[in-house]
Amino acid sequence: MPGSAGLVLVSGVVHLDQESAVFEAMLTGWARQQRSRLLGEKTIADRLRLVRRFADFAESYPWTWGPGDVEDFTVSLTSGRDRRSPSTIRGYHLSLRMFGDYLTDARYEWPKVCRDRFDQVPAQVCHEWNTVAHLNAYEGRPGRRPLTYTELEQLFDYLDDRVERIAGSGRKGSLGALRDAQVFKTAYAFGLRRNELCRLDVADLRPNPHVRQWGTYGSLHVRYGKAVRGGIPRRRTVLAVPEFDWAVAGLRQWVEAARPLYDVADHPALWVTERLTRVSLRYFDERFAQLRAEVGLDKDLSLHCLRHSYVTHLVEFGYPERFVQEQVGHAFASTTAIYTSVSNDFKNKTLQAALKRVYAPNGKEDQ
Repeated sequence: MPGSAGLVLVSGVVHLDQESAVFEAMLTGWARQQRSRLLGEKTIADRLRLVRRFADFAESYPWTWGPGDVEDFTVSLTSGRDRRSPSTIRGYHLSLRMFGDYLTDARYEWPKVCRDRFDQVPAQVCHEWNTVAHLNAYEGRPGRRPLTYTELEQLFDYLDDRVERIAGSGRKGSLGALRDAQVFKTAYAFGLRRNELCRLDVADLRPNPHVRQWGTYGSLHVRYGKAVRGGIPRRRTVLAVPEFDWAVAGLRQWVEAARPLYDVADHPALWVTERLTRVSLRYFDERFAQLRAEVGLDKDLSLHCLRHSYVTHLVEFGYPERFVQEQVGHAFASTTAIYTSVSNDFKNKTLQAALKRVYAPNGKEDQ
């Protein structure tokens, strides 16, 4: 069985540091078990790093851990300037619980190995009384919110002015500035996640059969949507909507006029650097943070907030809930609802329409 003790420990071999060798074998076995579930390497590496960190904190090995170690570890995470958020701590607890489930499962033989070698057996140290419960649908930072229409206008106007300013100065970098402007406009106008935005290829630009004048820029074929529980990336097609038709013109300008100036040849990536490499996620994050500061926007706003803005504004435009859900690739409507934060202006207009419908159904309002 992937991850079992017999596959990572050689029977009959006495190690100089037996405790350390068994612990490393446990981690190796757990990594194999997770790879068997097709989980991502980053997910596995982060979990292994957490278990090592917990072992260093407890100054002991898994077969001697107790619930008190988890409680002390949690207290340390909520203290000092580097305190973690409830959602982060809950994720840590979940990883430790999964590691405990792996160690205590008799099919992986670790209870037998520990009993034979150390006269102790590992136990599940995470339970409902010492771990964070998932009580709220949304546990993100309160400051992470959709951008207002004014903030979006300020950001996009600044991006356009930045292109003209660099081009007018004669300095190098106008192409990169134009690319950056279109990157963030596309993220908002199609409601894309960061990785979806980064992994776009030119071949992913598709026509919208309902609006032929948009050509091949009427929809985006997202091939690297968020995977679920080790599955393959989910695919979807995001249609351009008429309220954001300005993004179509921007994509056409980038693909047909600006991008070829990089001499890209047959490079597949939609967003390329002057060195002919795909623009990285890290670059997107750092550039957005820089532009956010230059524009003077709230420092809690992130690139992902553009996706929140897209969902919110589609709802305000009156698009059906199911359409919005399909556009952003959510499996459940409840997830889409978390992203939605309609403006006060939208609420006021909705209430006014309701008042008119109820109290003046014939169009005769009280004076």
